[in-house]
Amino acid sequence: DRDAQTLTDERNDQGDGNFRYEFETSNGIYTQKTGTPGSEGQSNYQGSFRFPLEDGTIAEVTYIADENGFQPSSDLLPVGPPAPPHVQRLLEIAEDQRRQGITFD
Repeated sequence: DRDAQTLTDERNDQGDGNFRYEFETSNGIYTQKTGTPGSEGQSNYQGSFRFPLEDGTIAEVTYIADENGFQPSSDLLPVGPPAPPHVQRLLEIAEDQRRQGITFD
């Protein structure tokens, strides 16, 4: 959208790995992100972005990015089928054994 106006453009970098960023336009695009130094030398991010879809609904994604990787969350993202009942039962058994201190080497 060529006519979109910037409504918000805030950037706060404290210089020590901590920062906050927020950006919004008049056509419904919005993003924000905060960052902190991570325990393993990485940067940890937490943020979101949203934008209008052609049908007028709003798409939104929230995320965390840290030592465990990029972890997005959104109704837009596909979800795999649930584990079959026999796999769920095996996972329950494994969890029970872990709680009991049983290990397999």
